Amino acid sequence: MNTMNPTVTSEAAMPEEKIVSVKEERPAETVIEEGKTVGHPLSDDPKFKLRNVEVFYGEDRAIKNISLDIGRNEVIAFIGPSGCGKSTFLRCLNRMNDSIDICRVKGQLAIDDHDIYDPKRDVVELRARVGMVFQKPNPFPKSIYDNVAYGPRIHGLANRKSDLDDIVESSLRKAGLWDEAKDRLDAIATGMSGGQQQRLCIARAIAVSPEVILMDEPCSALDPIATAKVEELIAEMSESYTIVIVTHSMQQAARVSHRTAYFHLGHLVEVNETDKVFTSPEHELTESYITGRFG
Repeated sequence: MNTMNPTVTSEAAMPEEKIVSVKEERPAETVIEEGKTVGHPLSDDPKFKLRNVEVFYGEDRAIKNISLDIGRNEVIAFIGPSGCGKSTFLRCLNRMNDSIDICRVKGQLAIDDHDIYDPKRDVVELRARVGMVFQKPNPFPKSIYDNVAYGPRIHGLANRKSDLDDIVESSLRKAGLWDEAKDRLDAIATGMSGGQQQRLCIARAIAVSPEVILMDEPCSALDPIATAKVEELIAEMSESYTIVIVTHSMQQAARVSHRTAYFHLGHLVEVNETDKVFTSPEHELTESYITGRFG
């Protein structure tokens, strides 16, 4: 049943349609039609339904009338120039923008047809369902074991030590880290390599059995070998989770995602199957970006 908050929905009334000239990046004839995304922004089996989403920082509108579905168990990559709004949009999906006082989110944002921004929604429960992995690995200054066990403990997912042990081992295995960590679970996590720390953060996220994993440039601070391991992990996890990844690496988007969404100046310009985006994009701005004319 759809439980979207009518107050939030009513605030998201679409502004009058307008054409935005993109003079900053391309010739004047290149335009973006606000609220219109070319390609296939909707899904037959959506995990998220996002309609007419706008995000404001004070009076500045960072996200401009975006509508998108994110499919169940798909990997979707958000690409675009720096400052185009892709990370801001990502953070709407588990209400991370709530921590920014001047940030306002308008529109209809639902997970499994339930309103993400319902005032009655338990945000802690939402973030357990929609985990997040950040750009820079951020392990707690605790042991490897305690990092993974933290979420299950606070959410009451394990009543016995043996149950917690099983969750820790399972999560580390899913993150491809068990063989490297099993003999030093009591070691401080901050002593691990950067790539290991990032996989530990992924293990920590999946330890609470989320349905969605958000990744905000998870490999930008990693070397190529560590990046390859995380990308392999994303491919394996896509069988069990919906994954949304923000990346500046178009090669990475091409390798790991099923669909790719191109953002530009707060607009969602194009969403298509990843192969199509990188071989025959429908919008001139998408083509200009992926061919390196700007960005």
